[in-house]
Amino acid sequence: MPTFTITGDIDPFLHVSLRKGEKLICESGAMVMMETPLDLQGKMSGGFGRALMRRLTTGESFFQQHIEATRGDGDCLLSPMLPGAIQMLEVGPQRYTLNDGAFVAATAGIDLTTRTQQLGNALFAQSGGLFVLEASGKGQLAVSGFGSIFVLDVEPGKDVIIDNAHVIAWDSGLHYEISVTTAKTGAGLLGNLLNSATSGEGVVLRFAGAGKVLICSRNRESFLAWARGAAAG
Repeated sequence: MPTFTITGDIDPFLHVSLRKGEKLICESGAMVMMETPLDLQGKMSGGFGRALMRRLTTGESFFQQHIEATRGDGDCLLSPMLPGAIQMLEVGPQRYTLNDGAFVAATAGIDLTTRTQQLGNALFAQSGGLFVLEASGKGQLAVSGFGSIFVLDVEPGKDVIIDNAHVIAWDSGLHYEISVTTAKTGAGLLGNLLNSATSGEGVVLRFAGAGKVLICSRNRESFLAWARGAAAG
């Protein structure tokens, strides 16, 4: 199996060592450097139907990069789209659900498929829209987040509430639903939900059960809004 090493504390590279015959799947544009024994091809993982579904529903690239050590052992360096940390996850009995833009790379035994969310989560929580990406199979998975990454361990009876814009990935066995952190007197539940969704404040994801949730320190949309405002000013 390929060997993964995360190098650097700020905007790290993902260093992958492959032995002859080993393969790697990564997000389009992630490859920065590779040694000559390796071959790089753009492929539709899972065939045309799955590739099209991922592109239309989760925003992931139609083509993914497939790196294979065809002529001998070799190393490559990968980098995520946004500046931030990288985290390795072990997929096997445990599957993981990924938010938009979290996928960096995976070993060949990982299967990436789209999964339908509950309509309320899709509309209000902004956790990947109506569809999210689920990683199953067996192998290693690399995900990234904007800024630093923190891994939360959710325990039974101890629900965790997280701002939805900071969620990277979570244990697929966890139960999650939207919640509202701030309440407007007399507005009722629907009024509070609508107020939270339109104002950008107060909408969170509440996770329950047992498993891990990965969160990042930065909010991509808030940062982009700040950058646009700074540029306009």
